Amino acid sequence: MNRKLLALNLLLVAALIYAGFQYHARRVAAQAREAATLINKVAPLPPPVLSPLPAPQAVTASAYETVAQKDLFDQSRNPNVPIEIPPPPPPLKDPPPLPSFHGMMNIGDGPIAIMSKSGSGAQEGVRVGGMIGEFKLLDFNRQEIALEWDGRVIHKRIDDISKQEGSPRSAADFVGSSGLTPMPGVASAPLPAPKLSELGPGADNGNTNRPCLVGDSSPNGAIVDGYRKAVRVNPFGSECHWEPVGK
Repeated sequence: MNRKLLALNLLLVAALIYAGFQYHARRVAAQAREAATLINKVAPLPPPVLSPLPAPQAVTASAYETVAQKDLFDQSRNPNVPIEIPPPPPPLKDPPPLPSFHGMMNIGDGPIAIMSKSGSGAQEGVRVGGMIGEFKLLDFNRQEIALEWDGRVIHKRIDDISKQEGSPRSAADFVGSSGLTPMPGVASAPLPAPKLSELGPGADNGNTNRPCLVGDSSPNGAIVDGYRKAVRVNPFGSECHWEPVGK
């Protein structure tokens, strides 16, 4: 029994000695590999070539149009607000040829203008407020006459619409043509010129524009009661009316 234990112990001692030699050999080999590895220097790789980044684009408001139109908090939001431009007013029509003025008379019941639709047409007596062709006689005196046509007031000098043939004719020359007989003892008196004043627009006549009153001295462009005075010069003289402001 003792011999077996001694042989076993000797075998174990031999195994330990062999294991120690193997450990020492492997440790020496590992140290040699480590030293060889540390001695060898690895050449560094060249750095990669980097291209420059593109420049950022400028920030514009149009780039966010989609964001504004697709706002989750308001589906109906739209920055493109339509602007309704009112249609331009229709162009003003040119008045027909003005009637001719031949003279005036007063037989005691108010002044009468002797006029004709044309220079060679039949003459007739017209009172203030009467019609001569398409024109309405608003007022007249020895220097000026005011006619209304299509809601517009036309001021003209008597000399501009008087018949140019021959010299001016007196009131007596028109008694037969007008059918009026002067009263005895009543002399014809000249009609005084109307007193000019700032009267403003005339009464509403159903049209968009209002007529100018006779004797109105308001300057062109004046604004009274929401209407602007507009005076335009045409081949037949000057034409006046009041236009609504802001309509």
